[in-house]
Amino acid sequence: MDTGGNSLPSGTDGVKRKVCYFYDPEVGNYYYGQGHPMKPHRIRMTHALLAHYGLLQNMQVLKPFPARERDLCRFHADDYVSFLRSITPETQQDQLRQLKRFNVGEDCPVFDGLFSFCQTYAGGSVGGAVKLNHGLCDIAINWAGGLHHAKKCEASGFCYVNDIVLAILELLKQHERVLYVDIDIHHGDGVEEAFYTTDRVMTVSFHKFGDYFPGTGDIRDIGYSKGKFYSLNVPLDDGIDDESYHYLFKPIIGKVMEVFRPGAVVLQCGADSLSGDRLGCFNLSIKGHAECVKFMRSFNVPLLLLGGGGYTIRNVARCWCYETGVALGVEVDDKMPQHEYYEYFGPDYTLHVAPSNMENKNSRQLLEEIRNKLLEYLSKLQHAPSVQFQERPPDSELPEADEDQEDGDERWDPDSDMDVDDER
Repeated sequence: MDTGGNSLPSGTDGVKRKVCYFYDPEVGNYYYGQGHPMKPHRIRMTHALLAHYGLLQNMQVLKPFPARERDLCRFHADDYVSFLRSITPETQQDQLRQLKRFNVGEDCPVFDGLFSFCQTYAGGSVGGAVKLNHGLCDIAINWAGGLHHAKKCEASGFCYVNDIVLAILELLKQHERVLYVDIDIHHGDGVEEAFYTTDRVMTVSFHKFGDYFPGTGDIRDIGYSKGKFYSLNVPLDDGIDDESYHYLFKPIIGKVMEVFRPGAVVLQCGADSLSGDRLGCFNLSIKGHAECVKFMRSFNVPLLLLGGGGYTIRNVARCWCYETGVALGVEVDDKMPQHEYYEYFGPDYTLHVAPSNMENKNSRQLLEEIRNKLLEYLSKLQHAPSVQFQERPPDSELPEADEDQEDGDERWDPDSDMDVDDER
């Protein structure tokens, strides 16, 4: 595959990056319920692969501080956060009106430890943003994060708290402009909606469009008011392969980086866009998916890598392990080392999986039309918007890097205001 000069070992991108990796050993214990496709266990499987491939020793491994209620309320409504804190499987029968109001139930079930799960994955994403803000790493990784469907007042699409929005709000304290890129098969609707009217955050989502959850993300949806042209949507059809994907991804993202000039980038690496996903219908290989990470890394801008969807869990673990290697500049061996989840990866016990022979419904003509339309939108952004800062919210205080640190209470500045103030 043509890597567009962005393969790791050579060129300007061959330099090592300092990587912080957030992981809570408890995260794999959370269970959405029988038959539910979302399995936090995939995060533990990913971690086991990283350990046995020897990648953990190349990174700073951090246990995230759980996000507190007031941290979550920097984006989410107070009553929604209180509801998430108090609801339990035992009490849910008495709260049917609330469940309906906050869209908690079937897709987003109530399970044991739900609120601490939200605190954990949100804490990793915001913690990554804090590390980047303080220049303590070049790339921060939280594979438990990336839950892009959650809204201000409701759960959606297996997502309860939008850790991405919280992380971007944290990055905005330090950076005038932040770019969000989403390669999950589903449209990144929650993040787009949160920043739809601002020119300080640009959102670019590549997703399956047409009779598919969440149903948003039309190419004509480009942002509103000050945010016009700062939301880009790349609607794709079934069976897209590596070559077709990069035919769009590289020129569009290359142009975005040139005209928007973000101070930091958040890349949501949902693995449900891989070939053979239980809920997906794309045909990307792991290398093709990871090529997007390589490409983003090549710009040498502070980068936050987050997880997201991914429902064939052995392939999710494969993908995020390989992409961690990409972040580190390490080419990971295809032959898988023995480890506690080895039997999941039979019969071939390799890291890479061949794409299928499914039909690619994205014709070259269609791709060209999409590409031209989006480049035309980008031509309307003459240059990066200037943002005048009169006052900047204080930095979140950075906790000790030590995993055994008990008291997380001094993490953030309690008076810090994470709202985006468009009038600055």
